[in-house]
Amino acid sequence: MEVIHTVAWMKQVARQARADNRLLGFVPTMGALHEGHISLVRQAQQQSSPVVVSIFVNPKQFGPSEDFKKYPRTFDADRAALEKLSVDYLFAPPAEEIYPSGFRTAVTVEGLGDRLEGRSRPGHFRGVTTVVLKLFEIVQPRFAYFGRKDAQQARLIRQMAADFELDTQVVVAPIVREPDGLALSSRNVYLKDGDRRAATALHRSLEAVRREIAAGERDAARLIVILRKVLDAEPGVVTDYAEIVDAETLEPVTILRRNCLVLVAAFVGGTRLIDNALVEADGDSFRVTL
Repeated sequence: MEVIHTVAWMKQVARQARADNRLLGFVPTMGALHEGHISLVRQAQQQSSPVVVSIFVNPKQFGPSEDFKKYPRTFDADRAALEKLSVDYLFAPPAEEIYPSGFRTAVTVEGLGDRLEGRSRPGHFRGVTTVVLKLFEIVQPRFAYFGRKDAQQARLIRQMAADFELDTQVVVAPIVREPDGLALSSRNVYLKDGDRRAATALHRSLEAVRREIAAGERDAARLIVILRKVLDAEPGVVTDYAEIVDAETLEPVTILRRNCLVLVAAFVGGTRLIDNALVEADGDSFRVTL
């Protein structure tokens, strides 16, 4: 595995891959790799060659009171894991390579990034879409892989890629979970022993909604009540939001009719976690995937 630190060399590698008619796959990460990231790498390796994984803790997507400075950084362990997977390239640029002196441009996806996570974390998605577009321009991937745990983020990136008519196909992969249902996240390392069990309330709330939908409930307001009841019953869990939205527009729904997302965010012992379920319509029936 070759480790690349400069934009210029990464672009040269990407140009050569295109010249050789190879389908370059790209997995952008902020490091602190877990099995969710590894699943994206494996999917990329099945569909693409070469595969580039980036590690870049993007300062522009963190708010002033968020955890940029303490965000877990485990570069040596991450590099070893990627080498074990036989990844072709690790792109690990310093901040000044991505944001050189005088950098002024930002990318905003109007109408999709100002609610849910965008409402709770102002400026977050502007930072995400800005860095992802820049990474896409540097790496020029044919396929780029993201996890559905960050469902709103994936929706914004798909929209950005479509609006700019990028040649990159955005692939959204399933959520990877612990045996008790907790969605894998780099922030899970913040959870103390007592918080770890409490954090499963997010998954349990989604499971409760899945059962209600399977039993025939279609009223979003009633389903949201169920979400909040499970979350609020767990001491140490403070709900940020619990909503059901259209999977494409991210607008709130009143009655389940089309594909939608059930989204929850909560603070658990000071750690902010998110989770979601995808509800897919098939005529009058619905399939819920956690």
